[in-house]
Amino acid sequence: MARTREVYSYDYATDFGLSGFAGALCARATLRLDEPVVLDLAESEAEDDDHQLGGDVRLLLDSPLPDEVLHTVWLAAGRRCFDPAEEGAAQQGAVERGTAEQGIAEHGTGTRGWLERVAELCPPRAPERDPYEAKSLDDARPVVPEGELRTAVVAEIESAAAGLELRVAVPGIVPALLRVVRQADADLGFRLFLRTLKAYSVPVDADTYERLLALGDRLAYPRAAVHDELTVRWRPLDPGLRDFASGRFGLPMLAAALHGSAWRYGGSPREHIQRIADDGQGRAPGAYAAVLLDDVWRLLDSALSKQAIGLLWRTAAGRLNVLDEDEDEFDADGRDWLDQISQVCHAHLAEVDPTYAPFLAPARTELTEAVLREVREAVHVGAGQVRGAARVLEDVVTAVDPDLGFRLLLQVLTTYEIPVGEARRDRYRALAAQLGFSEDHVDDRLPDDRRGVS
Repeated sequence: MARTREVYSYDYATDFGLSGFAGALCARATLRLDEPVVLDLAESEAEDDDHQLGGDVRLLLDSPLPDEVLHTVWLAAGRRCFDPAEEGAAQQGAVERGTAEQGIAEHGTGTRGWLERVAELCPPRAPERDPYEAKSLDDARPVVPEGELRTAVVAEIESAAAGLELRVAVPGIVPALLRVVRQADADLGFRLFLRTLKAYSVPVDADTYERLLALGDRLAYPRAAVHDELTVRWRPLDPGLRDFASGRFGLPMLAAALHGSAWRYGGSPREHIQRIADDGQGRAPGAYAAVLLDDVWRLLDSALSKQAIGLLWRTAAGRLNVLDEDEDEFDADGRDWLDQISQVCHAHLAEVDPTYAPFLAPARTELTEAVLREVREAVHVGAGQVRGAARVLEDVVTAVDPDLGFRLLLQVLTTYEIPVGEARRDRYRALAAQLGFSEDHVDDRLPDDRRGVS
């Protein structure tokens, strides 16, 4: 019978369970961490709805793992911030003198005895959910056979063995982690492995990071449980990469952020640019800024007039009718506005990756005709605003870059809520796949055409 797995991302935003608890203790390393304090923190975590903490502890207690293995993995995950063995040595004398606390007298000292005391403080099971919530979660539960998961996690630990042995100040960590995966639980073993990588800043390359993230996705982890605090050796920045995890990016995303006049509630134009340029969760530092700068440079280096650039920008941002004496004119001159964006991107890149020398990625000219057909098709069925910018969009596709032209087309359709039928949407998806976009790039806010117009 297949194991029933939890949808962790529903209940948690970051790391959780025993690995999350170890991380929380690492964050308090400058404070006093004796057993009473640690137990109080564990009880607080459990009361704050981290039901997985008790489940993780019981998985270890129910396993045949000896105390030395439990001790090793705990020390590594917690960066030696709290050592149950040291506490146990001090408490052993109290036991012999007959002055030990009741919990110590009942469960004994050592890591297993400490885990038993933690387990007593954690509810034996999560509270029941309402039927609708339970049904929704049942439909979303990950299906990963334990044997398959065990093989995948073992492979990642063995791949990282050299780095673990070099950097982790706990002897025997690799065989101990492998025993947790094989003899206790592969899910818990994976999270303790991730926590150990983070605790000792063991670097992983970009390919390994992507595998770890994909494995976390299969287990329905919140993405932060994998990427937060992880030391990644990123590939050199490439403005031509389009492998962002989700949604849109670059100049169209900035247009969405500065839509109409509603942007005022989120800060100044410069602050909005900075947000779009800032690095997304789990992305290479500077990746978003490099792509935004690439979009801007293409338009600045083109023969498009400042009026044409202004019309294109204001159409994409839904700002065609906001320029009057009561409104800001931050983007009144299209080229001057692009220069402002460029300055913010340069400053951000200089801060996060001083060695990066910005460059233009090769234009995807092989897709020019395919994108141009979609622009012309959209003009026939789109609103007046789309038709007004059609000439400039065509120039972007043919003389600047089909990639940027396609993304701006999607943004214009989204801005004016132009319905897109399934046949046309399928063509958009195919183009997005050829350009390397994420699967949801087309469907991110693009309106459906319920009438089925193609």
